[in-house]
Amino acid sequence: MTPLRLIHAAAALTAAGSLAVTLWTGLDDRGVALAFGVLIAVGELTRWNASQTRQTAPLGAAGSLSYALLGADAGRPAQHDAAQVVTVVLVAGLLGAVPHIWSGRGHTPDHLARRILTAGFAAVCYQPLSHQGVFAAWGGPAHALLLLTLLGLTSLCGAVLAAALAHCRTRWPFGPLLREELRGLLGIGSAVCATGAVMALAVAVIGLWALPVFCLPLLLVQLSVHRYAAVRATYRQTIASLARATEIAGCTPAGHARRVAALSLAVGRDLGLTGPELTVLEYAALMHDIGQLSLVDPVPAGATAGLPAAEQRRIALLGGAVVRQTGVDAAVAVVVERQADPYPEQPVAARIVRAVNAYEEKTRDAGPTGPLHALAELRLGTAGDYAPEVVESLARVLARPRGLRERVPARRTGLSDPAPGWVTHG
Repeated sequence: MTPLRLIHAAAALTAAGSLAVTLWTGLDDRGVALAFGVLIAVGELTRWNASQTRQTAPLGAAGSLSYALLGADAGRPAQHDAAQVVTVVLVAGLLGAVPHIWSGRGHTPDHLARRILTAGFAAVCYQPLSHQGVFAAWGGPAHALLLLTLLGLTSLCGAVLAAALAHCRTRWPFGPLLREELRGLLGIGSAVCATGAVMALAVAVIGLWALPVFCLPLLLVQLSVHRYAAVRATYRQTIASLARATEIAGCTPAGHARRVAALSLAVGRDLGLTGPELTVLEYAALMHDIGQLSLVDPVPAGATAGLPAAEQRRIALLGGAVVRQTGVDAAVAVVVERQADPYPEQPVAARIVRAVNAYEEKTRDAGPTGPLHALAELRLGTAGDYAPEVVESLARVLARPRGLRERVPARRTGLSDPAPGWVTHG
């Protein structure tokens, strides 16, 4: 946890130093500071959890970056310095975070640390040079290009910080987490950068009235993202209902699909799968046994791992056909119907589902030594049935401390997010 403590310590020192300097020198342009503080606080109040590890406050981020890169107010040169920028972001962020802290949603210290360090980075890069008149001759497109460049560099720093914080919290591989953060910059991250630059340029020309005008498009984007998240949640609920059909019909034990999906996601993250790949993996793991609904004679206890290879393939193909008829993404159907193929011919998601499903079935009612025997059997099966890298990844996931394996997110964002007791190893 040393990197996490270093990031928090750096943010705390930056905040404390900036607050001390601002208290000593006084607050310049109080009206401007108040306006941007209110904007940032409102943005933090509307923050939501975009994923288990990522929190999103686009309006707060745009307001922070705009204030850090503000060079003038209605033609009058701005007087605030980098320390004041950090102080305003700190106070506004704390005020906006009160409801989140009260309700216990998300990792608020991580979010505030990232916000303080990114705003401080942008302000240190811009404000000292702006006060010295270095950018006075940079008018029109040159100034806009300068702001966009600084915003791009700040966004990259923020992505690295977010990935590092998520890695410290979850122990997921840093590389895939960073790729996910960089991919997010192409979406709402680009809207945040564009809005921050436009607000800074507009306030410099027409004053503070530009803030409510130019933050409106970002509010509409935020509303659209919320609606998209609601659609995704409904979609997940539909898939979860389909997955429970095998349990209701008595084909599989209660909770089997959820446990397989949760453990499959953990293995997928350990192997470095990206967001879209993890989504396909989750859906396929939830629906991996749906082919059993087409059987005349149910498999005892739904345990398919011990069946002959030909019978496993037949059930998998039946499951793929059912998934295709439901209208779910074709990639999910491919994973379901290929989970019984020899592992060299399988996609990575199918390899994970097959190994995790076999582990869950072998440890069911097996007693305290069940997990060790199950892993030993999986390792013996790496000659043709199970991918060696998947089995070793599964072993790493199960060997993690219980606190990491059974951590429950403050707000569950996926149907198969780990819940207490999802790990079947004792």
